[in-house]
Amino acid sequence: MLFTVTRTQLVALFGEDRIATLPAAAFPPGTARTEGARLLHTVGAPTGTLSLRDPDPESGLLPRVREVAEADEEAGEWPVIGWLLNAHLALDPASGAVHAFDPDEGTAQPLHSDVSSLVHVTLRLQRLLEEFAFSGEDADEEAGFERLDREVEHIRRTTSEVDPLPFGDEESVWSVVADEIAAGQRFVAGSPGDASLHG
Repeated sequence: MLFTVTRTQLVALFGEDRIATLPAAAFPPGTARTEGARLLHTVGAPTGTLSLRDPDPESGLLPRVREVAEADEEAGEWPVIGWLLNAHLALDPASGAVHAFDPDEGTAQPLHSDVSSLVHVTLRLQRLLEEFAFSGEDADEEAGFERLDREVEHIRRTTSEVDPLPFGDEESVWSVVADEIAAGQRFVAGSPGDASLHG
């Protein structure tokens, strides 16, 4: 795993009810024992920006990529673990990488080298959305946005030093989310940032 992420860490930041997990039985046979599936089952990810996929209520399984988007034969069998913006996120059991599939564009893109990177980026951006505040120390609103932009850029840079995939393409789903956050969008209702922006 590229990043150290623990259930205790997530619960301390977001609370037990804000952490989503995937049942081990929802993964295809053999996949549930992979490190990525284990992390999604035991640690989970904070809800909000990222949504983990609910297993099918009848089969109890996660859908395969071929059921939601165009993909080659191998990738078509990967389990869809969640979605971000308009992209389905799938786990490659062999490499442990996470890929984004855009059904509208018919494109696929490597998004994370492993699941710990997915949880790490989600944690960092979700925490920023919930804790950032435009303070009275900012001389004007522009100074607040400059500070917000620096925070987002710090997350991009420090993540990319370990895993270059999430922000390696300016049009990746995480790059779009980061740009929206830097523009003052996506703040959680009732968060300090939302209260500062919208009164």
